[in-house]
Amino acid sequence: MRNSWISLFVFLSLGAAERADLVASAAKVVTMDAAGRVIERGAVAVRDGRIVAVGPKAEIDRRFRARRRIDRPDALLAPGLINAHTHAPMSLLRGIADDVPLQTWLEKFIFPAEARNVNEEFVRAGTRLAVLEMMLAGVTTYADMYYFEHAIAEETKRAGMRAVLGQTVIGFPAPDYKTPQEALAGTERFLQAWRGDELITPAVAPHAIYTTDAATLKACRALADRYGVPVHTHVSETKKENDDARKAHGTTPTRYLLSLGFFSGRTILAHMVWADADDLKALEGLPAGIAHCPSSNTKLASGIPDYRAWLRARIPVALGTDGPAGSNNDFNLFEEMDLASKLAKVSTLDPTVLPAERAFRMATIEGAKVLGMDSEIGSLEAGKKADLITVSLSAPHAFPAHDIYSMLVYSLKASDVKDVVIGGRITVLDRRPQTLDIGAVVREAEAWRQRVARSLR
Repeated sequence: MRNSWISLFVFLSLGAAERADLVASAAKVVTMDAAGRVIERGAVAVRDGRIVAVGPKAEIDRRFRARRRIDRPDALLAPGLINAHTHAPMSLLRGIADDVPLQTWLEKFIFPAEARNVNEEFVRAGTRLAVLEMMLAGVTTYADMYYFEHAIAEETKRAGMRAVLGQTVIGFPAPDYKTPQEALAGTERFLQAWRGDELITPAVAPHAIYTTDAATLKACRALADRYGVPVHTHVSETKKENDDARKAHGTTPTRYLLSLGFFSGRTILAHMVWADADDLKALEGLPAGIAHCPSSNTKLASGIPDYRAWLRARIPVALGTDGPAGSNNDFNLFEEMDLASKLAKVSTLDPTVLPAERAFRMATIEGAKVLGMDSEIGSLEAGKKADLITVSLSAPHAFPAHDIYSMLVYSLKASDVKDVVIGGRITVLDRRPQTLDIGAVVREAEAWRQRVARSLR
């Protein structure tokens, strides 16, 4: 009889527990919520693709009965990283043109290589390689601008990754559309096909003010506003761009775009290296944010931004890798966090500028703000989409762990990422991709390397 009562008690207790599709636990949970909570021996419960609870592991275990678990007592659990500016398919052009200025890189190498090689097949293969690399490095959301963006969307969704994908509109014949008018029409079809998708947010991506005329820039903004989607563009990347804008328009690229009514909706501004204090002041209160790409800006010698002005301005700043074809050679947000913080310090001769916690915010919740998605991703909070990663604390470079933000920005590496969950779906488990075949992806990339090399002879 006593055993029967015990069995009944256990049955009733389990029956009373809430259902969870997944519970993930770790030595520390770095929430990035408004209170900046770091929960020792914490856990996150996930149901139907969203976080339903965040708290101490003991409490989560009492409350939830999980269909699946990820328990990492030797790791930390954090929001997935957000790469706010990429050209994903350019992964297949990695290393073809290093150590040259931006304009030379574009005009002598990248544009010709793209003209000879870029088609839908190329874009799909490059996207698979890029998404695989990003997920293994803890990136759960990325913002892209390239050609054949519908193919990028299909491959990204198939891999289970989240993205804001901008179809490029540019003022000369591109691999997918030969005129801006064709590109705008194609972009509208892209917006119609993907609006409301759970993982893919379609966007409009005019390349830059020096490759897109005023009428096209206005048309891009109007199209984006009509569908309620972001615009993603390059702005003030180089001193030459700024100087040319002053000659052509009598003002900076930012204020030229302001004069066109360009900031009526969500706008992702890639680079902004040469934006001045007046540019930043003019953007305050507008639905715009900066995607800072420190590796690209340094590798192409584009410059170092005025970090103090950036941090004073009430504008969100995210981190991006840019494309891995000369401007950067990988999609590693851990490197971008580290470099951004160190560039800020050395350029101001002040070690207190851009501390580690702020740099990690740029890769998580600030990145979500730049994309206009902070109500859904960027922190571990009940109600948000379940985008999270675990990062191992077992390697020698993870000891001793005096400060968790210092570890994340200055010590831990992309290769320390163990697990990735996007929208509640496990896409990487113990560093093994669950949605992509590594062997097939790299064999395909090698075949494209050979094709690209032959085309450049």
